[in-house]
Amino acid sequence: MKTISEKAKIHETAKISNFTIVEANCEIGENCEIGSNVLICEGTKLGKNVQVFHGAVIGNKSQDLKSKNELSFVEIGDFTTIREYVTINRASEKNGVTKIGKNCLLMAYVHVAHDCKIGNNVILANCVQLAGYVEIDDFAGIGGIVPVHQFVKIGKFAFVGGGYRVSKDVPPYVLAGEEPLRFCGLNSVGLKRNGFSQSQLTEIKRVYKILYRLDLNISQAAEILSDEKQNSREKTEILNFIRNSKRGLI
Repeated sequence: MKTISEKAKIHETAKISNFTIVEANCEIGENCEIGSNVLICEGTKLGKNVQVFHGAVIGNKSQDLKSKNELSFVEIGDFTTIREYVTINRASEKNGVTKIGKNCLLMAYVHVAHDCKIGNNVILANCVQLAGYVEIDDFAGIGGIVPVHQFVKIGKFAFVGGGYRVSKDVPPYVLAGEEPLRFCGLNSVGLKRNGFSQSQLTEIKRVYKILYRLDLNISQAAEILSDEKQNSREKTEILNFIRNSKRGLI
């Protein structure tokens, strides 16, 4: 037995297991597979080939005490997998969106709070806990049992080791670990797996040597890098991340 609202839009190829509830104004795309005892709340949209495992709750009311419980949304991209007992809250303000991209993996017991923005190909290991307004860019990864402070940004291809606490922004391409969280080098394994050339790795390493190894503050290092005549896509990505950082870098 399952409870599906007549006002939900369900593709004919989607599979929904018993004891699952789908509320009104939801969209479930083609070839989605929804496990048992799942709750999909009003305002949730699943793309194509999304898998949702047993016990997950998607699109429930924000836990932000300022929220007036106005209509807001959760959007989940194609081919994303949501494992057992994941909770994803809808946005806290009217017409806002909590968004998860394509090809992501959210392992068991992950929590994604209101207004988070997660890019494509992101992996969140078991028990990662994202506070509100967290932004995670494409191909980033977070190890298990990691809390992430509200408004934190994590850059492209960055990786945060398991068991650490993230209270400041983590720039692109880096490996972050230890307590308090700090720069521990490049995410070399992830970068090589994703086709980064040796020249790209050398350039990223050069940029972070200036940022972290020359006994300069971040503003001084960023100014030196900005004044250089040589430019690269990787350096531009890092500098743009620094300029948009509001919580400061690890």
